[in-house]
Amino acid sequence: MIAGLDPIYVKTRPTKVVPRLISYALFEGRPPATRGKWINPLVFTNFALDMRLPQLKKVEKPIFIIGMGRSGSTILGVLMSMHRDVGYLNEPKALWHAVYPHEDIPGSYSRVPARYSLDESDATEEVRRRAQRLFGAYLRAVGSKRVVDKYPELIFRIPFVRAIFPDARFIFLVRNGWDTCRSIDVFAEQKGIQKPDGGTHNWWGTNNRKWKLMLEQLVPEEEALAGIFDEVKSLNRNSDMAAVEWIVTMREGLRQMERYPDCVHLLRYEALLSNPRGELSRLLEFCELPYDKTFLAFAEQRLAPPSPKHKPLELSPALRAPFAETMEALGY
Repeated sequence: MIAGLDPIYVKTRPTKVVPRLISYALFEGRPPATRGKWINPLVFTNFALDMRLPQLKKVEKPIFIIGMGRSGSTILGVLMSMHRDVGYLNEPKALWHAVYPHEDIPGSYSRVPARYSLDESDATEEVRRRAQRLFGAYLRAVGSKRVVDKYPELIFRIPFVRAIFPDARFIFLVRNGWDTCRSIDVFAEQKGIQKPDGGTHNWWGTNNRKWKLMLEQLVPEEEALAGIFDEVKSLNRNSDMAAVEWIVTMREGLRQMERYPDCVHLLRYEALLSNPRGELSRLLEFCELPYDKTFLAFAEQRLAPPSPKHKPLELSPALRAPFAETMEALGY
């Protein structure tokens, strides 16, 4: 299903088809584990051209879906893309790599050193110029007033993004930790690829680059895990590694909510499934997007009630306490 398009989507709002195809073909980029990676040279050529042009459109109140992968961010992004004022970018890591080359955690586009956390000091004048021009070019290309960017890892970069877009809005999407980690466990087993040179690319990046960077940069700084660093470093099961990622990500999100209460909105995946109209109406108000009955009707059509069961995974004994504490902090 290219660009997230299916018959229901096309029938509901046909005018959204071309913008989604433009987003997919010219702005998002494709990681090495996908069949569409052949399009990347075209994407980066487009970026090089856009960055040489004057800013084509002002970027106002961009919206970022952040949190943890496998938490419902894809379906939320698809729903948001249906709003009449929105242009939607689905994990445009190629675009952000063009803005800041040292942000590529998985190693999808380069092998240069990368950093998980970015702050205001990283948003130099040149970085801000690149971001403003690329996002402005995107809005002009798809004819939209607002952009929604689904890139979960930006949860570690909120100060950086705010330095570029001071009026940005962030949707912190959370999901029950057991369901999230189980989904990652299955994804990591099924979606990884073996490269011809003997390397691998899966949930943990090229040759486990994402996991290694997490161990180097996030785990030692996370109070809940720093005391068990040796145990965490020895983990090799996808379920345990997923639990580590979930813990550091959720705790970072809670800290950012406290730091920026006016621009970070917590949305529970389970609540979205149970009450799409109510949750999305509140989300529209937070994002300062106008009421759109087609958008809300589409959400009610696409979403099904959540499963009441959240089957636990077998976790390393060292992780059980910080995992349970994080679940409690999130209200699960």
